[in-house]
Amino acid sequence: MVLVFVMVLDAFLEIGLVQLRLEEPVFVREKLFFDYTEVNPKAVFCFSGGGFDGSRKRQMAVPVGQTFHVYLVLLMPESDFNRHIGVFQLTAELLSTNGNVITKSSQLVMLLFRSLPVRLARTFLMGIPLLLGISSETQKINIEMLRYKERHPRSEAVTVILAPRAGTSFLPQLYEAKIIMNSQLPWTKHLVHNWKWTLYVWTSLYVYILFLIVLIGCFRPLLFPVTTAGFSDRDKRDAGVEESKEPLISGRSDQNEVSDLISKWHHSRRKRKAIFLHKDFSDIAGSSASSMSVTREDTSVVIEEDVEDSESICLGS
Repeated sequence: MVLVFVMVLDAFLEIGLVQLRLEEPVFVREKLFFDYTEVNPKAVFCFSGGGFDGSRKRQMAVPVGQTFHVYLVLLMPESDFNRHIGVFQLTAELLSTNGNVITKSSQLVMLLFRSLPVRLARTFLMGIPLLLGISSETQKINIEMLRYKERHPRSEAVTVILAPRAGTSFLPQLYEAKIIMNSQLPWTKHLVHNWKWTLYVWTSLYVYILFLIVLIGCFRPLLFPVTTAGFSDRDKRDAGVEESKEPLISGRSDQNEVSDLISKWHHSRRKRKAIFLHKDFSDIAGSSASSMSVTREDTSVVIEEDVEDSESICLGS
């Protein structure tokens, strides 16, 4: 049960740690609606609010350090009106949170030119698909309007303005207009994003091992009470055996000391006896051989004296 709880805690913790360093690139595709009641129609794309129609809420904000690109996609009919207009101008402005213009870009736009023979041949070849509605006489134009690296002050909205060429007041006909925003991560965060599942696995493994070490080191009696009790009983038994061995060892050491003293005393006694006998024999060397003999009674007396002296040493020790 404890290991399962540690595993669940480890999963939540490693997800939080990786999410702290993980950033997702921003990709947004939204429709733009130009206000043709104005002289220069304008459409506003807000990062954190509703669009021009207020129908959707976007939860999008480009993190600081990411570089984002803004593209505009126009779907225009191949009408005579648009061909006669020719060139018109698109202006994009990036607004900050306080309403100031951070950066601005303008692009000239026109339909792809097709001559009359090409248009007739295409109409002849694509007649049936055109009649069936499979194909249409439209052109889709993609324009990169802005490129900006997010920093402070933060960006808030993009404003797109349609303007006719000088000397005219005609604006192009549009079927649909879309804005596309795509951000790029810095190389370090891009690496983390590409290897995020590997980071999840290794971070989870390291955190789990760390939790196990802490639990075993700090809460071992709670996790393994039987093992701890067994170790304590074994220590007590070992301590009792050592205490019971101490008197035996002390008694044996006393006996060894006594035997060493007796052996030393006997050795010194033999030395003194040998010196004494050698001196006596040298003094009576010139006398008769009978005087050099030692009787059994004298020997017995000497032995008795030795025994009595040894007994007295044992009692004194």
